[in-house]
Amino acid sequence: MKDIIEAWSGRIQPLVWNIIIVASAVIIGLIVKFTVKALLNYNKKYTDYSLFRSIITHFSGPMNHFVPVLVLNIMEPMMVLSPQYDLILSRTIQILLIISFAVVLINTINIFEDYVYHTYDLNKDDNLRERKIRTQMQFIKRLLATVIVFITIAVILLSFDNVRKIGAGLLTGVGIGGIIIGFAAQKSLGNLLAGFQIAFTQPIRIDDVLVVEGEWGRVEDITLTYVVLNIWDQRRLILPINYFIEKPFQNWTRTTSEILGTVFLYLDYNTPVDALRVEFDRLLAATNLWDKRVKVIQVTDAKEKTMEIRVLVSASNSSKAFDLRCYIREGLIKYVKDNHPESLPVNRIVMTESVAIDKANVPPTDV
Repeated sequence: MKDIIEAWSGRIQPLVWNIIIVASAVIIGLIVKFTVKALLNYNKKYTDYSLFRSIITHFSGPMNHFVPVLVLNIMEPMMVLSPQYDLILSRTIQILLIISFAVVLINTINIFEDYVYHTYDLNKDDNLRERKIRTQMQFIKRLLATVIVFITIAVILLSFDNVRKIGAGLLTGVGIGGIIIGFAAQKSLGNLLAGFQIAFTQPIRIDDVLVVEGEWGRVEDITLTYVVLNIWDQRRLILPINYFIEKPFQNWTRTTSEILGTVFLYLDYNTPVDALRVEFDRLLAATNLWDKRVKVIQVTDAKEKTMEIRVLVSASNSSKAFDLRCYIREGLIKYVKDNHPESLPVNRIVMTESVAIDKANVPPTDV
């Protein structure tokens, strides 16, 4: 086979022969690209998760450049070049192959992430285990991608003899340099270590409901250095990741998404509390927001002009608890207004008999 290639290369002009080899690599890459595209179009009609479809989706882009560069790397010795240009081309192809392979590795992580996300689906009420796994997966994915990028850069730099010699000379100063860099980047390193701690001790997880800085929201993203909180009104609160190590915050879904909600009513003292309890039971029976765990209605305080009635209900998650509280509050106020309007708060003025007599004996004033 080698003799045949040498015979053909001897009959063709070097420039033309080199163009043929490059064109062959490009054509093979195009064949792979159109094959992948056809497979993607075939799988468009399937909406459910498929490992095969995930592989095709994530590898379709990288294969467009990985395959041609790989083929060109294999066929490069067949090219007719002067030693100087052969060295430059060979080094360039090797660098491109390293970068392309790094992209393939990162997309391999994305394929594994798709599998984990399919296996641990968040779309259910009790998703504590799923949130744990997803939080760790998201952190590990970013960490591995960062490591791959750094290793790729290191391999490329070490492929140059001059850089390798410089690196060997710098080893003696690594200790001092490490101390200097440590002081300069202590906040960044602190965030990175906090990210490790959060990923594995998990004071917060993806989709956890938090109250931070007086804001209620869900954890949308956890990166190596910061956390994104999706506030209920669609704002985003960005916090450094070490905030959740150093400062207190509320986590409403730390062990379970179940939660209790309260409603306070301030009514007159003549309010029929027993009738209010009957209406409360009727309202709960008519909604699926209540998870049937807790239902309590009590007079919890006696104020100067009204009594405080606290309604305690339970729900499977905080979103349903908020809707349930609003539903109960509206229903009970409507019931009191329609059936016992005298129970609404009023200001009373009581005139004693002696005051009334004194007022009657007051002589009229001259006009």
